[in-house]
Amino acid sequence: MKITLDQVDYVAALGRLALSREEKMKFMGQLDDVLKYMDTLSAVPTDNVEPMAGPVELFTPMRDDTVNPSLLIEEALANAPASDGSSFLVPKIIE
Repeated sequence: MKITLDQVDYVAALGRLALSREEKMKFMGQLDDVLKYMDTLSAVPTDNVEPMAGPVELFTPMRDDTVNPSLLIEEALANAPASDGSSFLVPKIIE
């Protein structure tokens, strides 16, 4: 095993965990399994693999930036609960 009981105690202290002796032994085996798996992954050849941020390549579709006509002030304010003719009126929330 690569993980020692002292290392389990250290990790438990970082997490502010009070573990029993049985729990420490259980976690010692589980943490050791994680490290064994990391050894398996480190054996995979990655020399010709480009770094990536995630397992799925993200694509953000772009659209043309075109100028379109805006709403008239009257149309924008048509469904407003309150307006003064050129602006929305909202309740005051800051004293």
